[in-house]
Parts: sequence; structure tokens; C-alpha cells
Amino acid sequence: MMDSHKPLREYKADASLLNGRTILVTGADSDLGETVVTALAAHGATVVLLGSNRKRLEEIYDRIVSSGAPQPALIPINLTTASAESYEQLAETLGNEFGCLDGIAHCEIEIGMLSPLELYDLPSFAEVMQANVNAPYLLTRTCMFLLRKSDDASIVFTSSDAGRKGKPFWGAYGIACFAIEGMMQTWAAELEGETTIRMNSLATGPIRTTLRAKAYPGEDPTKLLAPDEIVAAYLYLLGPESAGLTGQALHAQQSPS
Repeated sequence: MMDSHKPLREYKADASLLNGRTILVTGADSDLGETVVTALAAHGATVVLLGSNRKRLEEIYDRIVSSGAPQPALIPINLTTASAESYEQLAETLGNEFGCLDGIAHCEIEIGMLSPLELYDLPSFAEVMQANVNAPYLLTRTCMFLLRKSDDASIVFTSSDAGRKGKPFWGAYGIACFAIEGMMQTWAAELEGETTIRMNSLATGPIRTTLRAKAYPGEDPTKLLAPDEIVAAYLYLLGPESAGLTGQALHAQQSPS
């Protein structure tokens, strides 16, 4: 049970929390995504690994299999450059293989460059929007028929503090996170009462990842939490104990209350 006065990252999950659930994770080849898929599998989920780095996905796949967790699935795909037809084919493949989806963790993130908005060029701005807004929208939309077949489906959009209050120089990524928050709230409002599907966003807070180092090259990473120190927040939101929680902008390093 989650103590509402404790940060989400301190949630204590039972080892069998996600038994019988099939959960899709985008950006599974990133630091955060790898941590999320590993934790989900360790708690009983059948995980579907999406990412563009086949070699890293295969390494993660092998580690999960070796651990004795449910056999995962691996789908190498670049969601940023994929066509609408590719998304449809992906959803069809998932339907044929699993029948339904019990969750999606959107962990694919593209920060772009930290820069004043007036210095952003259109191609760079569009790429960040495609990766952080269009891709999660298309994937969620095309997989909606699979999520509707679940008794307790949960979608987690990885967001940022930069998408909840405007911060200088976060540029396209900050704007994209604002869009993610709006998309999550809109979808949650549309689905509430009609289905049991829940939608929430999760800001991880500063964590020790390659992307963070790219944004803050002079920062001391030892002063940041590692991804596995906040991953319990994903377990909580994708598991049954957060049933009924929807439309919320949550923070991994803060309490949900």
C-alpha cells in the first residue's frame, strides 16, 4: 500500500505486483527505459521493449530471460521516424502476440538543445516535438483497442518539471512536456467513466542519466539519484494499487498528496 505522505519513489512493491500483465515500454534502450523494463519484469510483468538500438535491446532481453522473469518481447523501431502505417503494424503485431496491453510506459525522451527559443531552428524544434509529443500520441492511439481489452490498463507519460512551469532555455523540450501534460489530462477526461484505463504523467526529477549529462555537462552526477532509485514510482502507477488514479501530474521524488 502506498503511503500518501511519502515520495512515490519510496513505494514498496510486492514481488508479484505485475504478474499476468503485459506492459509496453518505449525508449527501453535508454538509461531510464532499461531501468523501468528491468523492474517491471522483476515484478512479474511480460515487458515489450521498444527502442532503436537493437544491440542494447538484445542485451536487456537476454538479462531478463536469464533472471527467470517472464519472457519479454523485443521490437526494434525508431518511433520518431516511423510512419503512421508502421504504428498500425506495430499495434497489429502486439494484438496478434498478446491480445491486449495492460500498460504503456512512455520513456522515450529527446531533449534537443538547451537554448533560447529565438535561436531554435525549425528542423530541431520539429524533431523534439515529433519524439516527445507525436510519437507517444500515435503509439497510445493505435494501441487503444488493446488497452481497452484490459481490466486495469495504465499509461504513464514521462514528463518533467520543465513542463509544469516554464523554465528558461529548456526550449522545445519544455514546450513538449507542457503538451504531454495537456494530452494526458485530455485523454484522462475523455476516458474517465467510460473505461478503466487511467492516464497519468510522471516527472522523474533530476536523475543520473546520459540525457541529464547532455543537458548539464558540468553537473556532478554523484549528487543525483540513479534511475533505479525512482523506478518504484513507475511500479506504483503501472500496478493495481494505483487503480482509480487518473489525470494527475505526479512527481517521482514527491508524495502524491
